[in-house]
Amino acid sequence: MNNAIQYPGAPGERLPEQPASQPRRQKEKILYDERGLIDLPFLLLTVLLVLIGVVMMFSASFASAYVEEGSSTAYFARQGLFALVGIGIMLFVSRLNYQMWRALSFPIMAGAIFLLMLVPIFGTEENGARRWIYLGFTSFQPSEVAKLAVILTFATLMSAYKDRMKTFRYGVVPFAAILGAIALLLALEPHFSAIIIIFCVGGVMMFLGGTELKWFGLALLAAALFGFIYLKFMGYASARITAWQDPWADPSDAGYQIVQSLYAIGSGGLMGLGLGKGRQKYLYLPEEHNDYIFAVVCEELGFVGAMVVILLFVLLILRGYWIAVHARDRFGALMVGGLTTLLALQVFFNIGVVTNFLPATGISLPFFSYGGTALLLQLFEMGLILSVSRQSNNKLL
Repeated sequence: MNNAIQYPGAPGERLPEQPASQPRRQKEKILYDERGLIDLPFLLLTVLLVLIGVVMMFSASFASAYVEEGSSTAYFARQGLFALVGIGIMLFVSRLNYQMWRALSFPIMAGAIFLLMLVPIFGTEENGARRWIYLGFTSFQPSEVAKLAVILTFATLMSAYKDRMKTFRYGVVPFAAILGAIALLLALEPHFSAIIIIFCVGGVMMFLGGTELKWFGLALLAAALFGFIYLKFMGYASARITAWQDPWADPSDAGYQIVQSLYAIGSGGLMGLGLGKGRQKYLYLPEEHNDYIFAVVCEELGFVGAMVVILLFVLLILRGYWIAVHARDRFGALMVGGLTTLLALQVFFNIGVVTNFLPATGISLPFFSYGGTALLLQLFEMGLILSVSRQSNNKLL
């Protein structure tokens, strides 16, 4: 018999009757799931990738950390601390009943939009883009919060509109309005890569939610038109396209980062130069501990090590979709499907950029790239997936 506790107010769901003498226990059951075991494969894969990521971040960053901070372990110490806190947050969130996020999705969306509105005013500018808000001890990108907000809000609306997703009014209009508003705010930064990620995640969730296929054709035409206009008028974006097409045409300026990344990948060979023995990280490769950390992975661990890292990500993503398929309800399935798609897209785009398969986008590699608040949010999202796995009606494999 299914004894899982439902979050109050969810459509078509009721809490089991509780004795009046146990109000405190009733409230605890609303918040915490006491039913299932955590999905061990997903948890172990996540922790393993975080550990490998912290080690590789230390190896990639110690030269630049010494120059910029005066200590070769400065970035490693911060990232390691955020990793420990993040794993704790992940485990805590995994204990919460995920139905509570249904009610919190709209406040989270409102907060994300508010933060995006603050970026053009109070944001910190780097490399010609204003995407970060500085908090005094660290900085973060509100676009990362917006990605999570879109997933939670879409899952909530699609659960409520379950039988009306085939209609234009309920299956297209609210989702297009949300994506359009966020895209407009991101274009002001500008942050084209975040727009692409959010549109892709939103599109996948709409497909899973039941939106009619004919609307996707119109969406692709609109996206192509937006992309053309954006590239036409945003000089930095068109310059990146040119550098991607032929980085050796300007290897000392526009194509410099791509050329150095390819040098690092090529010098790694089959087995790599060895952990800590890479050369491009000695201030040759820009963003070596951030967006381009996978190039350092290839140089030091070689083709074999890079493929192991990719395999771990693939297994994690497949396991995430497995949890989505076996979720107890529509909201949980859509939320996990969206979060897993977000993870998959970020991994794909980052590795694609580092290998020059895609133009530079400014997307970090989850669990590997330096950034404490980003790592915390990523592990928070993994906790959401684990919370759904706890309440699955299926036995874990």
